[in-house]
Amino acid sequence: METETKTRTVVKERVLRHAPGKVWRALTQKHLIEEWLMRSDFKPEIGHRFDLEAEWGKVSCEVLAVEPLKTLSYSWAAHGLESVVTWTLTESATGTHLRMEQSGFGPGQDQAYHGATAGWTQFLDRLEEVIADLDKGDGQ
Repeated sequence: METETKTRTVVKERVLRHAPGKVWRALTQKHLIEEWLMRSDFKPEIGHRFDLEAEWGKVSCEVLAVEPLKTLSYSWAAHGLESVVTWTLTESATGTHLRMEQSGFGPGQDQAYHGATAGWTQFLDRLEEVIADLDKGDGQ
């Protein structure tokens, strides 16, 4: 009997009316990450290990790639899931095209896959609010 070894990926994309610099800030500044995602000790440095913490538990992460204003990637390990989250920012005429990809959902991880599919939609909604609030603040 052949074993299913395919992995699945959650992809979410948004077109934001904000410059890549503002989107990048919300993805990489600890106090802003806490507003839209979870508590963390994140630093945008390759090899930096950090945790994301929520009421339901902790996610262990490591920064894998940083290309300012373009790409951010980190491992995402929690509850038996070993995955990678990659953010890609592409400047557009009206702002930024943001793509989030979480890859590595294996067979038998349907609950994690469906949870991530719903969860990332909520996180991205909050991310948009945080970025919009930057407009009201310092204007950078």
